Amino acid sequence: MKVLILGAGGREHALAWKIAQSPILNELYIAPGNGGTASVGDNIPVSPDDFESIKKVVLGKRIDMVVVGPEAPLVAGIYDFFRSDEKLKDVYLIGPSRAGAMLEGSKHFAKEFMERYGIPTAFSFSVNAEHVEDGISFLRRMEPPYVLKADGLAAGKGVLIVDTLNQAEKELREMLGGKFGDASKTVVIEQYMRGIEASVFVLTDGESFLILPNAKDYKRVGERDTGLNTGGMGAISPVPFIDKAFLKKVEKRIVIPTITGLRKEHIPYTGFLYVGLMNREGEPYVVEFNVRMGDPEAQAVIPRIKSDLLELLAAAGEGRLKEHKIQVVPETASTVVLASGGYPGNYEKGKIIRGLENTTDCFLFHAGTRSDGKELVTSGGRVLAVTALAENMDSSLELCYRNIEKIHFEKKYFRKDIGFDLKRYHS
Repeated sequence: MKVLILGAGGREHALAWKIAQSPILNELYIAPGNGGTASVGDNIPVSPDDFESIKKVVLGKRIDMVVVGPEAPLVAGIYDFFRSDEKLKDVYLIGPSRAGAMLEGSKHFAKEFMERYGIPTAFSFSVNAEHVEDGISFLRRMEPPYVLKADGLAAGKGVLIVDTLNQAEKELREMLGGKFGDASKTVVIEQYMRGIEASVFVLTDGESFLILPNAKDYKRVGERDTGLNTGGMGAISPVPFIDKAFLKKVEKRIVIPTITGLRKEHIPYTGFLYVGLMNREGEPYVVEFNVRMGDPEAQAVIPRIKSDLLELLAAAGEGRLKEHKIQVVPETASTVVLASGGYPGNYEKGKIIRGLENTTDCFLFHAGTRSDGKELVTSGGRVLAVTALAENMDSSLELCYRNIEKIHFEKKYFRKDIGFDLKRYHS
């Protein structure tokens, strides 16, 4: 089988690394890829958003399957592009239709969908610039803190949590005034949910589904979850408070109603579903849906999948996922992201990365790296993810941090407290 993965981050490197191990793989391509994906497949300098160029690659390389990593091409309708093209319609496209991708592409759509199917989530109110005063009135009836979410994709920066009513009113007006561009033309005002977050991942063919390993990520740049939101500074899998009873609730109350609802509304959905959860005293509530694997969660989840991932993706593409089960290794995977100093604000690129060859007993997943002649250099805010598997979280984190000390680039930054809030769940 010939496979093309779309994307350039750590998630795509993890997918490529795992798919490259499959005995049914013949050729693997990544567009555009990064300095790490080049070691497991062939990078092709094409943007995931350039559908016509992707078509040329698929036809020229005789690709059998396209695995879509990031959300933007899914929201833009790459599935629909393939299905409506006579030459592409038989290629497996792992990712939902444009309508299905609205679960991530529009928080307002996702909220209405959850309401229709009785899926537990925080109560909310959606508002646009024409009805800003209605939004202000809603805020005044709420208790702080206040959650404001840009309706559309905002590169992970469109969610604000503010403590005072005055600040919430100010932020609402600024968001509706274009603070996040078109993404905040509509703003979802949401009840603040107290609890601890985690994520459950699902692979579905639109009828059946497999629940993949769960994870918890760490979005804030600073220790103890302080500072600005980032794309993710680390992850742990599995999450110790997600036991069989909690997972059964997630499956019954969230996963099954979601897939049933998509089917009832005739929305094609083949691929990954990411359920961002809040654990409120043992009860799961949906914080958000994503329509692809998380990043950096993928770097912790994928190494725990023992099954042949490509075989499972092919089964999903053929609509026969119900014939398969998933095997998972019992060890804990910890992932710690190495970032460029200054991220998620301004940072410098082109810093030489040294010491990767000295690491042991870990996986290195590249995100913001590129080859510059003979050297590997930084090319993004999140540079690398170091993942380690061990019998428990403490041991896997120790392996991560021991290997991080061997990796060097100017202004290297990482969080030293990944998993800090999960330690109380360990005996």
